[in-house]
Amino acid sequence: MTFAGSPDRVEARLVPDAGYELDTFAVSGLPRRPGLAQLRALGLAGRAPFACGRILDRRKPHVVLGAGGYVAGPMVVAARRRRIPAALTEADAYLGLANRLAAPLATRVFLAYDLPGKRPPKYRVTGRPIPSSSRPWARDEARARYDLPADDPVLGIFGALAGAQALNELAVENFGAAGPPILHVCGERDYESLRSRVRRDDYRLIPSEPLFGAVLGAIDLAVSRAGGTVWELAAAGVPAILVPYPFATRDHQQKNADFFARGGGAIVVPQTELGTLPELARSLLHDARRREGMRKAMLSLARPDAAEEIAEELIALAAARR
Repeated sequence: MTFAGSPDRVEARLVPDAGYELDTFAVSGLPRRPGLAQLRALGLAGRAPFACGRILDRRKPHVVLGAGGYVAGPMVVAARRRRIPAALTEADAYLGLANRLAAPLATRVFLAYDLPGKRPPKYRVTGRPIPSSSRPWARDEARARYDLPADDPVLGIFGALAGAQALNELAVENFGAAGPPILHVCGERDYESLRSRVRRDDYRLIPSEPLFGAVLGAIDLAVSRAGGTVWELAAAGVPAILVPYPFATRDHQQKNADFFARGGGAIVVPQTELGTLPELARSLLHDARRREGMRKAMLSLARPDAAEEIAEELIALAAARR
């Protein structure tokens, strides 16, 4: 298995660090506003399938998987020209622009959520794959890692990779001096500005955690954005208060959050109503029976075997081509 992507994106660091080979090609997202940047992006988009074709000719794969976004499209185009089966993944509760453009050329599209009009066999709902590092730790081991109380309910707070500034500010303003035990993954950007405002021993503020399963094993309730992390929360059976990022493309975080709220595993709080969140969190931490119902609902919605399902389907697609 090898990877392909942009030399300017995070895969240029993560893929080699994980021990895999990475082929790179020039491509960029398409700016919405007309101008030189848009013309440059269009030029790169026109050349990218040829660069991807050269990668495919050298690697000779049996199947291609695009993980969504503008990087995947040129590779799917190149695969189609060579009659190599290609599949796409969509992590959110709507089909993004890049995937909408590439889907007609793909053999299979793996969906995290059931989307209207997207039916088998081409479209298959698998949930969103979660990394092995997000498999939940045993509670005692996780609590010991962060030196958190063994028996008290713990509130977890986190946003995207860079952190969520609105949630970070809410957390330290309302819980920095007093409140329940907290495990707060704030992101690298805001860490230095936040840590001096936390004034108690059972508030754990950390910038990041590569072993996110330890966080999931340590907490009883999460306050989170509603990106891909919702599937990790579900697989761990963690009840959640979800605050969708209000400026997400096509409001996809709201759609993601609504799915888990309808299933009973989460409560959605709009960012415009953040002031209600601290009291809601306190009430849930004191209501073990309600949290247990939400925990079971999260587990019923989870798709912990999504990666395995996708891998098996890719193997089948590759075998059918031989």
